[in-house]
Amino acid sequence: MNYKKLYFLLAGIVVLGCMLNSCKKEKTDNIQSLFTTGKWQLGSVIEYKLLGNQEVSRDTLDCDSTQIFKFNDDMTCSYTNLDCDAGTVSGRWSLSDTRLFLLADITYPKVTSAGTKQPFINSRINNLGEFSLVLETGDLQTYYTSTDRRTIRRWGFIRIKPNVAQ
Repeated sequence: MNYKKLYFLLAGIVVLGCMLNSCKKEKTDNIQSLFTTGKWQLGSVIEYKLLGNQEVSRDTLDCDSTQIFKFNDDMTCSYTNLDCDAGTVSGRWSLSDTRLFLLADITYPKVTSAGTKQPFINSRINNLGEFSLVLETGDLQTYYTSTDRRTIRRWGFIRIKPNVAQ
């Protein structure tokens, strides 16, 4: 009879432990912390011209200015010296539901004949790691024909960790 009480008590403790352990945990977003820790310095920009899926040409876009992309915890962002234009442009950023696309509404400093551009409004995240970020912008449609002309820019960034003394 004592064993029955012991098993009942043990089962009660297990059930109570499961209930206490199942409390809602705080949602942590590892991807957001990768974006917001430090600043991202542009390392390279490569522009691919494609016909369908075939590469027609590849150009490396050079700039002597240091370009910095900064993401903040309050979902704002800034880009310094975008496309070699002195100054900083700001906007807001978010991630798509699938976490595969960066949506940043930074507006290009130059007004072209086509109007204003937002180069990172729908950027595919090609790579995101502790020290590197690769974004692709341009004609990123999933379905295209073999005669579609497309331009894709691949932006490669390197993380600059914040200095603790600052």
